[in-house]
Amino acid sequence: MQSDIFTEDFKTEPYWWEKSPRPRLRKTAVPEKIDVAIVGAGYTGLSAALVLARAGRSVVVFDAEDAGWGCSTRNGGQISRSIKPGYEQLTRRYGADTAFEIIREGSRALEWVTDFVASENIQCDFAVPGKFTGAHNQAQFEAMARAADHQPEGLEEPLEVIPRAEQHRELGTDAYYGGVVNTSTASLDPGLFHQGLLERARAAGVSVVTHCPVAGIEETAPGFRVKFPGGSVRAGNVLVATNGYTGAEAGWQRRRVIPIGSYIIATEALSPDLMDRIMPTNRMLGDSRKVVYYYRPSPDRSRILFGGRVSASETNPLKSAPLLRRDLIGLFPELENVRISHSWMGFVAYTFDTLAHVGTHENIHYAMGYCGSGVSMSGYLGMRVAQKILGLKEGRTGFDGISFPTRPLYTGRPWFLSASVAFYRWRDSFNR
Repeated sequence: MQSDIFTEDFKTEPYWWEKSPRPRLRKTAVPEKIDVAIVGAGYTGLSAALVLARAGRSVVVFDAEDAGWGCSTRNGGQISRSIKPGYEQLTRRYGADTAFEIIREGSRALEWVTDFVASENIQCDFAVPGKFTGAHNQAQFEAMARAADHQPEGLEEPLEVIPRAEQHRELGTDAYYGGVVNTSTASLDPGLFHQGLLERARAAGVSVVTHCPVAGIEETAPGFRVKFPGGSVRAGNVLVATNGYTGAEAGWQRRRVIPIGSYIIATEALSPDLMDRIMPTNRMLGDSRKVVYYYRPSPDRSRILFGGRVSASETNPLKSAPLLRRDLIGLFPELENVRISHSWMGFVAYTFDTLAHVGTHENIHYAMGYCGSGVSMSGYLGMRVAQKILGLKEGRTGFDGISFPTRPLYTGRPWFLSASVAFYRWRDSFNR
């Protein structure tokens, strides 16, 4: 480890926790019987809990760690339309009508988080700065430009093609071959957003029980018995909302999500002049690689938050920090002497079909598999699955009826991940 690249107050925890440390909630007695038990106190679980509690249901949310300890407060705060497969690919899989509805869910999720933050008055540095996606080679730029000019009717996004000659008005680097700006992409401080969601759920009567891992879920007649250390509770319904942290208590769901570590650093505070040269706008930023980088200015424009996958196998933030710093300097040589103030990681949940999933299995509800784009989709689907539990027709989504695939021999530990990352990094290495 290169100790000289770290600030004196360096921390291996999210930069976002500076403003919103993980809450230490008072221990709460769990009643013998409740309407709904939710496993996971991240965006999905709390969003669902809020809807249910405001509809008069008794709700307990369990979490193995502090509320929001997982990726809900470890992400980069970028909010896109969230759907990984394109319309043509989804049409081949499911037909044009279903493909259209799935893509639309990405827009609905973005609309939901925008409206939710405003209506609930959550102070989380929410903004709509747009996103610049850089093309890492000429072929990618041409493909991105074609896609921007030929969007499916009814699914258009506000895209602007930026040729390489004009790239510096978006980003102070020559590392890309141009790119595309999506002006609808939003941003927020994920820690403050989670804190606001938690406060509103608790104010509505939701009981949040932390450091209390669910040990088992048994279906009874009627409802379920949810077991935890030292006791259990009878619940009419159960929602599993654990995403990249799904464990043995939800074995069926665990076999269908692939936990992938995503690593982020925050730089020390930079001069305003330097920030203006390398990041002249407040855009969210990324590139066209399969093994992506995602980065942004901090909400106050004092530093850069830079994330990505820098090793084939999982590692720790002390080892990932120098690698991310190296790649950051590769994009911006002016940062040669920059130091790192924070380095952290979190597990996102991918799926074998790269789609989010919401539904029931053996009468247990679930919503998960956001494939690295869950800031809006997780809360949105939490709201929708709560509506399903309430029996409301509004709970219908474009994902309904889509099978949730797994693979033979997969039990929740992605033994194939290192080879997959190495393959995609090799593909990304081609410049032409």
